[in-house]
This record gives sequence, C-alpha cells and structure tokens, in this order.
Amino acid sequence: MLVLNIQQIMKVLPHRYPFLLVDRLEEVEEGVKVFGYKNVTINEPFFQGHFPDHPTMPGVLIVEAMAQVGGAYVTVIDEIGHDNITYFVGIDKARFRKPVLPGDVLRLEVELLSKRRGIYQFSGKAYVEDTLVAEANLMATFAQK
Repeated sequence: MLVLNIQQIMKVLPHRYPFLLVDRLEEVEEGVKVFGYKNVTINEPFFQGHFPDHPTMPGVLIVEAMAQVGGAYVTVIDEIGHDNITYFVGIDKARFRKPVLPGDVLRLEVELLSKRRGIYQFSGKAYVEDTLVAEANLMATFAQK
C-alpha cells in the first residue's frame, strides 16, 4: 500500500506553500483509488479575504486539492519524471454541497477512471468526516516543464 507524507509529496509535486493543498496520501485500491488529506487551519492565507467574518475554504481550492492528489498519485504509480508538470485540461460536474471551515480535515477521495493518449480522467470527492462537501470530474495531462 502506497502512503506519502508531506516530504514525499513535495518530491513529486511542484506546488509549495501557500498553494500545496495536500498533507498526506494513502492508496486504498492499488492503481485506482487514493485518499488525500488536507488539514484546514485558520492560518490559511485565503481566509483573510474569503471571508473575514465567516472564513470558508474557496470551492476552487477544494477542486485544486483533488487535482493535486490525483497528480501526485499518477506521478508515483506511472513513474512520471520530475521534469514534467501536471496541467488541468478539464473540470466537469463540479458541485459544492457544504462549506469547509477552519478546523476541518478534508478527506479527498480520488479515483483514476481512465488514461488515454496521455489524458488522465479522475472522479474526485471531498468529505469532512462522513459528509460529502464537494465533487468533480477532472482531466489532466503531463508536459515537459
């Protein structure tokens, strides 16, 4: 079973604070499904403006966190070189169901649906405890930096 801590994630993703949005990865179904975790804290820089009186994690960053989980995962399982970078090529059916607040632990469930001609398709779901807070279908590819 594949498990990556933050130091290992930083070896496969180019993102850094404040845009690195995943703290840990755990493979739950070999070559298919992975869980990522993001500890959401009041110290996140986006809470200064979103929203000062009611801090809420922006939905677009939840989708980005799902994408980072998927990108890190396929980089490891497909042995994609570190001289490549992940690019979004599509986001479909994004839905935001409940707000994500400081103190929440975001569990990001990402399933690899297909890989064709260098395009990876994922299904992503985000949970806080057992509550579905967001979901989206994602497509990404890899290219030379």
